[in-house]
Amino acid sequence: MTRTNRYQSEELQVQLLREGIVESVHVAHAVVCDARGRSLSVAGSAETAAFIRSALKPFQALAVTTSGVMEQYGLNDRDLAVICASHQGTLEQVRQAFHILWRANIDPSMLKCPTPEGHKSPLEHNCSGKHAGMLAVCQQRQWPLESYLHRNHPLQTLILGQVAELLGMPPDEFIGAHDDCGVPTYVLQIHQMASLFAQLASGDNVAMERIVRAMTHHPELVAGPHAFDTALMRATQGELVSKSGAEGIQCVGRVGEGLGLAIKVMDGSKRAKSAVAVHLLRQLGWITPDVSEALAADYMVLGQYKRLDIQGELTLL
Repeated sequence: MTRTNRYQSEELQVQLLREGIVESVHVAHAVVCDARGRSLSVAGSAETAAFIRSALKPFQALAVTTSGVMEQYGLNDRDLAVICASHQGTLEQVRQAFHILWRANIDPSMLKCPTPEGHKSPLEHNCSGKHAGMLAVCQQRQWPLESYLHRNHPLQTLILGQVAELLGMPPDEFIGAHDDCGVPTYVLQIHQMASLFAQLASGDNVAMERIVRAMTHHPELVAGPHAFDTALMRATQGELVSKSGAEGIQCVGRVGEGLGLAIKVMDGSKRAKSAVAVHLLRQLGWITPDVSEALAADYMVLGQYKRLDIQGELTLL
């Protein structure tokens, strides 16, 4: 039996119902892995490949937690949370990103993330915390600040090397492209994404444990009001660490148990990935009935006349 066949089951279908009538359908794949990279259950194909996008941020943050940057510049868990964030540009979040640069004595003009339309500063970009953290590492290592986005920059080589080590792959086997903010992101199979989040949540690595603590203790900095990551981490009070990515990527780790869930909605739908996450977390027993009902009310009911319905379940392997 081939590896592909072993990891294949029925995919999930997300139906948008308008007064009970199907209006739109999204297709999703999902997998649960343990910290050793073993796929435990799957819906669709565990080998579905996609750019991990912003779900990579907790692992890009490893460059900060393993380099001595936190200690040298006196950064705290709030700084680390915004480094992992896809934030909404609130005043609190923007100030936290600025705090990183201020502590590392870096001018905000060095940020290479775009200035969002209608705003005045790249600090308001949803990835500004990540960029600030990257610049802090470059400052500490005396690496060039101007070119930190280049794929062959020492910073990006360090980040890719750490991700490659976690996945047991040679760095030159990764397929990369620039994310919308300019930082390299990589194509991974969803079982690899789930494995990364299982390792993140395992508690076996001090540097990753600090990242999890920062994200779960400060979920309001990781995303923001009405965002799924913030709502899930706040509701589960440190039991789950959650990070979304653009184009239908959602990843969740079960803290202390070394289990990771990765979801890819094939058409990139944001509304569908949150609904699938609620559906699967409920099936897995990772959220209580009360949390499930609250999240479903926020992310599966889309107003008076519309709701999302999920067809399909995870299959044990």
